[in-house]
Amino acid sequence: MSTYYFLPTRNVFGEGSVQEAGTLAKTLDVKKIMIVTDAFLAKSGMAEKIAKIYQEAGIEASIFGGAEPNPTDKNVEAGIDFYREHGCNGIVSLGGGSSHDCAKGIGLLAANGGNIRDFEGVDKSSNDMIPLMAINTTAGTASEITRFCIITDTARKVKMAIVDWRVTPQISINDPILMVGMPPSLTAATGMDALTHAIEAYVSTMANPLTDAAALQAIRMITQYLPKAVANGEYMKARDNMAYAQYLAGIAFNNASLGYVHAMAHQLGGFYNLPHGVCNAILLPYVEYFNLIGNLNRFRDIAEAMGENVAGLSTDEAAVKAINAIRRLSKQVGIPRDLKSLGVKSEDFAIMAENAKKDVCQLTNPRKATKEQVIELYRQAYEGEE
Repeated sequence: MSTYYFLPTRNVFGEGSVQEAGTLAKTLDVKKIMIVTDAFLAKSGMAEKIAKIYQEAGIEASIFGGAEPNPTDKNVEAGIDFYREHGCNGIVSLGGGSSHDCAKGIGLLAANGGNIRDFEGVDKSSNDMIPLMAINTTAGTASEITRFCIITDTARKVKMAIVDWRVTPQISINDPILMVGMPPSLTAATGMDALTHAIEAYVSTMANPLTDAAALQAIRMITQYLPKAVANGEYMKARDNMAYAQYLAGIAFNNASLGYVHAMAHQLGGFYNLPHGVCNAILLPYVEYFNLIGNLNRFRDIAEAMGENVAGLSTDEAAVKAINAIRRLSKQVGIPRDLKSLGVKSEDFAIMAENAKKDVCQLTNPRKATKEQVIELYRQAYEGEE
């Protein structure tokens, strides 16, 4: 059986690296670019500053601030109308996962036509992507470098997982200076999202030596630097290392895929429009405790990567230490304890579990789950059991 390994083409890191955006865009032969971002970045002045970088390079730039948290099919439809009305021939996404995913959805329609629902699943597009750049302002989703695009179908209240190698941006920029303004709560949520990517990829049934190396290093770095970035958002070493860590986690799950944490979190986002990183963080210890018997040795590795002393312990004991370390880090950075506090309703567990069973991310989970077992995992996370 063949193993595919997907990597984005060009990636730029470091303080001030965003200043190269215009020069890089010219290599993609872009004449007029659409900046896809959220309402906050559009109003805060950051989008205007980025537009000026492109304009100074001789590229026209128009700002679309319609990427909502958990972007929807309606955001994508509004975006493709904007793209065509302004005569653009390239897109740059500015922000976190919501902006990147919205931009990918718009790019898919610009290149292929049709409706965004046509692309749900794996590799459904047929035409090459239009020029697409991603400028990251958070350290979590790694959407700026992955083939994953998550869009909410508002009619079904389901987050569609679009997995397509063509939606990977041709250029990504991770400038930690753009991340300094993230408040502690967003820093924590996006950082725990990255940790979830790394852990789910490491225990995935599609894991390989290349993804293992990226995942373990990401786990080490997130454990070390996420608390520091939450404690002091202006600490540039922590911001810079979190940018690298979430990128490594992205490389891991871009190739090994994910598991039931994401399959279940997608339903919470679709039903309640909840923050994706927070949902992942709450679900993570419950799903991974369920997964322990699927690959105990891997969880021993995770415990070590998170700084746990496992010397002299049995594999079972060491594996459980990984779950304890996840809980401790989550509490340390201020993640809510349970789903109940977020307004989740227990009567929705059954339909969400049914939808999670259909989510493409569950295919690579190390332990197969019945619908009843998924409902039970939702219940445990809802109650905040330990």
